[in-house]
Amino acid sequence: MKESAQYTKIVEWSETDQCFIGSCPALFYGGCHGDDEKAVFAELCDIVEEVIALYQREGRSLPPPTPWLTRAL
Repeated sequence: MKESAQYTKIVEWSETDQCFIGSCPALFYGGCHGDDEKAVFAELCDIVEEVIALYQREGRSLPPPTPWLTRAL
C-alpha cells in the first residue's frame, strides 16, 4: 500500500467557485480545482505524493494518517 493511501482525499463541488475542489486536510491547506471531478482527484493524488516526498526529503515526520474519514464517507 502506498503511504499516500493513508490520507483522506476530498473532492467536492463548490457552488461559489462553480468547480470541483480537491483537498487533503491532514497534509496541506488549499489543493486543486477544475471542471472534471476525476481529473481533480487524479491531480490531488499527485499533489499528495509530492507533499509526502517533500516531508521525507526535509526529514520531517508525516502527520497522523486519516483513513477513518474514508470509511465514514
